[in-house]
Amino acid sequence: MDRPNANAMWGGRFQSGPDAIMEAINASIGFDKRLAPQDIAGSRAHAAMLAACGIITEEDQRAIDAGLAQILEEIEAGAFEFKPALEDIHMNVEARLRDLIGPAAGRLHTARSRNDQVAVDFRLWVRAQCDAAIAGLEALMRAFLAQAEAGADWVMPGFTHLQSAQPVTWGHHMLAYVEMFARDRARFVDARARMNECPLGAAALAGTSFPIDRQMTAQALGFDRPTANSLDTVSDRDFALEFLSAAAICATHLSRFAEELVIWSSAQFRFVRLSDRFSTGSSIMPQKRNPDAAELLRAKLGRILGAGVALFTVMKGLPLAYSKDMQEDKEQVFDAADTLILGLAAMEGMLRDLEPQRDTLEAAAASGFSTATDLADWLVRALNLPFRDAHHVTGTLVARAEQKGCDLADLSLSEMQAVHGEITQDIYSVLGVRNSVASRTSHGGTAPANVRAQIARWKEVLE
Repeated sequence: MDRPNANAMWGGRFQSGPDAIMEAINASIGFDKRLAPQDIAGSRAHAAMLAACGIITEEDQRAIDAGLAQILEEIEAGAFEFKPALEDIHMNVEARLRDLIGPAAGRLHTARSRNDQVAVDFRLWVRAQCDAAIAGLEALMRAFLAQAEAGADWVMPGFTHLQSAQPVTWGHHMLAYVEMFARDRARFVDARARMNECPLGAAALAGTSFPIDRQMTAQALGFDRPTANSLDTVSDRDFALEFLSAAAICATHLSRFAEELVIWSSAQFRFVRLSDRFSTGSSIMPQKRNPDAAELLRAKLGRILGAGVALFTVMKGLPLAYSKDMQEDKEQVFDAADTLILGLAAMEGMLRDLEPQRDTLEAAAASGFSTATDLADWLVRALNLPFRDAHHVTGTLVARAEQKGCDLADLSLSEMQAVHGEITQDIYSVLGVRNSVASRTSHGGTAPANVRAQIARWKEVLE
């Protein structure tokens, strides 16, 4: 006899239903309803396999498939009632299927468990987020390439310690981020390939005695192969951890460029102008133009990094196989994925609208004795000085220029020869910032010719 307080899906051995507090802490439907499309896709593939293997009848399989299709339509239309008492997306779907097709719904769960069911649902969802991240990264890389192409030979200051170091080109700086985000893209591609194994058929933890065809369900769901060990299958959340790790590194790169935008758009730098679409004003100071979108992107790394820490903490002490702790895997991943995809789109938008201030960039590139290294290199090449001696001579000339309040190029030849008598008029050929960047032709250097070659290479890669 059914007990009205027992959960109809798993409550056969219990004398009463769960306490209200237990029900609240146990239920995950509030967030895992997001897995409904994946859950239904997995169930349809599982039912088709069961029928093909003669485990359920084709009639039951057709009823199950039609019922699941209707449930998906109800969910997409917002007409589906999610019930917390049924705990999770799996039970909610199965209960509704029973309403629609009757006892045949009970055959769907043959040869599977919620353990492998949630594993396949979650893998499918994370796999799709990898695809979304890859697409977002490629769009962002193209936006950086567009900026690089526009300013392949524009000169700007390169910094170390946020102090003027050497002149570089705007295109070279933009390409630095193309390299960063390309590594992020590769991490998501790699993670996706590794997670592309199908958990269905692992059942609770030991596999099943039914003669199932795991290759069939793997193929139906777009996996490369079924997983190899049932214990590992239901215990594994590496795929989610890898996604979060790749997301955290990617968000770090977003944050670094966001920081540069905040600095560059300030009144003190004026290197770039952000568009009105990605700026805000002040409620009290009418002159303000705040880079709020960049600041928010800089902060959102914390959410993604925190999600990774949370899931690592959940998983670190769990014995094999499944433990209920693993229910705490999804909210963090959902939030991190949403944050990352939004961040990539926002950064692409800011970059597409970004207006570099070419004249300001070039003027800044010439300040702070940024061609001092070029002077030292000239002393090595032209006068055959050891680099350490050349470094000392250059440092002395920088000190004299500082005392005079001028740049190196403003020192007279006689002033330079007072420091080292063999210096000739040719020294001035290396002191201009344009000459400096043009000379940096080593592989990976900032010379405009290098920049244009790298832009062409990356365009080919992305096409």
